[in-house]
Amino acid sequence: MIELLMKPKRAERKPWEMFFVGLFWASVSLLLVSIVFAKDSILREGSGLLVVVFTVICCLPFMYYIIKLEEGKDIAISDSGRLIKEHSKAVYALTWMFLGFVVAFSFWYAVLPLDLGIVTIPGNSGENFNFQIKTFCAINSPSHYDYCIESHGIPIGTGKATGTDAVLGIFSNNIYVLIFTILFSLVFGAGAMFILVWNASVIAAAIGIFAKGSLSQLPLGLARYMIHGVPEIAAYFVGALAGGIVSVAVIRKDLQGESTWAILQDSLLMVIIAIGILVVAALMEVYLTPLLF
Repeated sequence: MIELLMKPKRAERKPWEMFFVGLFWASVSLLLVSIVFAKDSILREGSGLLVVVFTVICCLPFMYYIIKLEEGKDIAISDSGRLIKEHSKAVYALTWMFLGFVVAFSFWYAVLPLDLGIVTIPGNSGENFNFQIKTFCAINSPSHYDYCIESHGIPIGTGKATGTDAVLGIFSNNIYVLIFTILFSLVFGAGAMFILVWNASVIAAAIGIFAKGSLSQLPLGLARYMIHGVPEIAAYFVGALAGGIVSVAVIRKDLQGESTWAILQDSLLMVIIAIGILVVAALMEVYLTPLLF
């Protein structure tokens, strides 16, 4: 029944609605892990991954059907310009959904545990985002990793490196993620959602650390990361669609005759566009974000 919550065609007409769907899915997944698994000492150790897994399970039906819809457009539409415009509708919808994930994860990072008087929602950021915090510390503070893990509150920055080296370093890391996103889409179809939801949870943990658990600081943290984060994630979704379209085409046996080249050409063009967006995102992260924050 979960696939009935939002249909792909409706999402493409009103992509902003996917923000609330992402908000709902991420919140339900995190609260489920906090409430159901908080009392289990073994499962609690994997809370950070369980949150991602449950969110992915919620997203998979929608992701599969929207990839299926986009693959059908490759067969029906021959004009490249019009086809890219049609695909952009799906990217907008998925990006809004991703923003919903980030906002929901960031909010619950800041407020849990939550005492509502009648009922108390258990959980804390150290447990619910344990793997995400470890990832953040490994990237931002490798020389003081243990202290970072213990404190959960180190200053956040884009790094001291600036200029060409920083851009190339960020770009190469983003390309690495893009390649895995495309490969996951090719092999598992909608399976790329795991990488994308994981990235959303890591970004949310970084925002939560930046805000130091204060709700009033969350908007500033969101702005700091979303300036360059939105184009990055849009690029990953473009790559996920490119790989997913080919995957669905193989399943539906559409890679035959004239449609073969049309589908492959469209997917290749989408990958090139994704790489171009990542270049812009890397430049923004190095040169624009530090100027504003």
